[in-house]
Amino acid sequence: MLNVISRPLVRLMDRYLPDPYLFVLILTVVVAVAAMGVEAQSPLAVVRMWGDGFWSLLQFSMQMLLVLVTGYMMASTPLVRRALSHLAGMAASPGAAILMVSYVSLVASWLNWGFGLVVGALFAKEIARTVRVDYRLLVASAYSGFLIWHGGLAGSIPLAIATEGHTFADQIGVIPTSQTIFSFFNLAIVVVLLIVVPLVNRAMMPPESESVYVDPALLGETEPAGGIADTPSERMMDSKILPIVVGVSGLAYLVDYFIRSGTLTLNIVNFLFLMVAIVLHGSARNLLASLSEGVKGGAGIVIQFPFYAGIMAIMVKSGLAATISDALVSLASPASLPFWSFISAGVVNFFVPSGGGQWAVQAPVILPAAQALGVDPARAAMSIAWGDAWTNMVQPFWALPILGIAGLRAKDIMGFCTLHLILSGIVIAVGLTWL
Repeated sequence: MLNVISRPLVRLMDRYLPDPYLFVLILTVVVAVAAMGVEAQSPLAVVRMWGDGFWSLLQFSMQMLLVLVTGYMMASTPLVRRALSHLAGMAASPGAAILMVSYVSLVASWLNWGFGLVVGALFAKEIARTVRVDYRLLVASAYSGFLIWHGGLAGSIPLAIATEGHTFADQIGVIPTSQTIFSFFNLAIVVVLLIVVPLVNRAMMPPESESVYVDPALLGETEPAGGIADTPSERMMDSKILPIVVGVSGLAYLVDYFIRSGTLTLNIVNFLFLMVAIVLHGSARNLLASLSEGVKGGAGIVIQFPFYAGIMAIMVKSGLAATISDALVSLASPASLPFWSFISAGVVNFFVPSGGGQWAVQAPVILPAAQALGVDPARAAMSIAWGDAWTNMVQPFWALPILGIAGLRAKDIMGFCTLHLILSGIVIAVGLTWL
């Protein structure tokens, strides 16, 4: 039945979903018009908001580009390739391949969202080299694991409110992760999704006549061009001494860092991937050849993330995000506030696809409503977190790194992900409201 339902969704997205670049341009125009129509902002004011915020995500954009590039460089090393190939060899059938990619991506995303994005995509790519399976669904399965990131160990909202002196500490105090990430209702949602998501992916497998396969030869890595090592500079390019010294030093720092802190941030994930790549590639020539291949998939991140920063600026500064949240939350009762908070967060996430940014926008609306209605602030906060993660299934912003690694377009996977949006929305809403 799920296969029957997914077919028209796949065809619909393939026919009508615009390229992510066009999608962000459309969102820009929609938000600008809404800010003028709903918030009575002048065209000049909206243009100023947009321009002032356009470059506000430069640091994050670089981090995301490095997630793609460093992950690719690490995965293209001979040792990691052999390990992924061995793991992929355990998939005896197309169905098993879909299930394996789903579980690996879900677990990795629960541990850390950046880690999950890269590992899921790289494992899907390796599976495609050994198993004849619909490549679109395989990559969609890798992306579907991202659904649970905000309920996991790196969830930005639960970690923010567990930090001393956070922005809203005067209103709700410091809320430990035992009441958010490790609460019964949150763990129940995570466990159900760990079961449901892989099974849904498996059930969506199209018949062979409708499947899209990829030639394994097209997934191979470009071999580094050999140099003529008859000059000191060329010999240095092939030397392993300097890279090993630098790479091992970086790994030593990581060991010390985890002993002192243990927090897995996006910068640490990128640092880990890069140092492992330096050590395992051995020579500068091999590393740079891998870099040249890996960076090709990052064009979407470079050009699109600034537009999202501009959209976020309009949403926040014009008051449009708060208006949307307030309108939906105004419908709430004590029992239904988590549900409406979840829905409002899902809507706002299309325009503010950042967990931290969304919390800054919606917390001033949701938290006072929770206090007035007597709703647990931890549950209200997690409602926003889950709403932020939920609509990522059809928001191409976060899919760009995976698409870059896999070499696919957003329309290739979004039809499958739309079904996840529907089914996971039911699961999450029930968990937030009744558990």
